Amino acid sequence: QLQASGGGLVQAGGSLRLSCAASGRTFSSYAMGWFRQAPGQEREFVAAINWSGGNTYYADSVKGRFTISRDNAKNTVYLQMNSLKAEDTAVYYCAADRRPSYSGPSYGAPDYWGQGTQVTVSS
Repeated sequence: QLQASGGGLVQAGGSLRLSCAASGRTFSSYAMGWFRQAPGQEREFVAAINWSGGNTYYADSVKGRFTISRDNAKNTVYLQMNSLKAEDTAVYYCAADRRPSYSGPSYGAPDYWGQGTQVTVSS
């Protein structure tokens, strides 16, 4: 099970930190990722991190503003979001994939999804 938290309402230019805690199994050997879905739009890839945390991947729209990280001892993945824009408003979902080097949509959909957390950025 993947439990996302940390969403909320923030002004444009502000920051939020999302967390995704895994339970029920150990995800330390899995790649982890974040996706988002805005109203009326398809779910899109945001960021991914390989099993060790040594490799990270980002959508162009968030590169330089968002940082994905993980703490395998805590079975948790994070998404630090800075310089938020109104277009970042969406429900954010964490995900896990058994392929340790999963790096985004070219690999297809991830194996496991968490529930979403709402992020709203006011302009």
